[in-house]
Amino acid sequence: MTATIGVEEEFFLVRTDSRAVEPAGARIVARARETVGDLVSGEFHEGQLEVRTPPCDDTAGLLRQLTAVRAVARDACGTEGVGPCASGTPVLGGAGARVLGDHPRYRAGVRQFGSMLDDFTVCSAHVHVHVPDREVAVLAANHLRPWLPLLVAMSANSPFFEGRDTGYASWRTVIRGRFPALSAPPYVDSLAHYERLTAALQESGAMLDASLPFWDVRPNPRVPTLEVRVMDVPADATDTAALTALVRALVVRSAERVRDGDPGPPVCGELLRAAYWRAARDGWPGSGPDALTGHVLPFSAQARRLVGHVRPQLEECGDFDEVAALLRRLDRQGCGAQRQRASWVRRSRVTDVVDDLLATTAGRGDVSPA
Repeated sequence: MTATIGVEEEFFLVRTDSRAVEPAGARIVARARETVGDLVSGEFHEGQLEVRTPPCDDTAGLLRQLTAVRAVARDACGTEGVGPCASGTPVLGGAGARVLGDHPRYRAGVRQFGSMLDDFTVCSAHVHVHVPDREVAVLAANHLRPWLPLLVAMSANSPFFEGRDTGYASWRTVIRGRFPALSAPPYVDSLAHYERLTAALQESGAMLDASLPFWDVRPNPRVPTLEVRVMDVPADATDTAALTALVRALVVRSAERVRDGDPGPPVCGELLRAAYWRAARDGWPGSGPDALTGHVLPFSAQARRLVGHVRPQLEECGDFDEVAALLRRLDRQGCGAQRQRASWVRRSRVTDVVDDLLATTAGRGDVSPA
């Protein structure tokens, strides 16, 4: 039976006149929920919202759900003079990038981490793959760890932060990477080992809640899925769907290896950290350390090796063509960061970058480099 998939996408709420982030989240979520219920929710800042899909059997159905819920969010934004903008960090600033959302967990985070959260304005895409056995899920995460930097490079979509070019492809990854317990998960040898680590990190203060770690891969505490949280949110829903297909194939392949008795490769944490940094800096096209071998390889070569690794699972789910098309788009257009910079170069104003992101998020056509 094919593992079901689901996605959560986070967006900034950007004024269509000034292109600044606007703190309108609560009003827009209330309006959108009249149509889709809890498929739309608030986020860490009032200048953000989150959309999600129900569980889907196939990538085509997932893309339909994503397109539909994005459209609901867009329509709910219309009367506020804002639009949903899919970028890993805010291209321009604004009041909405600093107004905390109304949730006890967000307030607890500010008390715990203080000024480290002053510029924690990031938007991610979270992929859920059905893995009902938590023991299998935590060991499958060992197999995913070496591939996480590649997913950063493929999804990188945050070169700008509040009006400046950071020089990175995924500034969101840099922001997240400075926090304890907010990057790649540790290597574990069992579910009991995983639970001991999370309990110790909660006691240390590095983690708010042992049952809700924010690592880039985790068994979700509320639903029976392995959740992959490493990616910037893509502007184009087609890219989100294709990346989800690739993640599902990798999770299924990893779970199969766990059931065959393979607990996963104990990749060096420092090498993995270096690979994250290169992926965040360079994106696609670019190169970075292969965490399995330590050799620096083009991300395109790493991606094609990953596709070869999971090709049986892609073909079984009917996703091989979708993922192959994603690689062709990356080769032709680059990652989201390349496309944002292409908008800037072609049209010379940072506000034009926002306009292109708004159009692509709304489904009014992708933006390619000149």
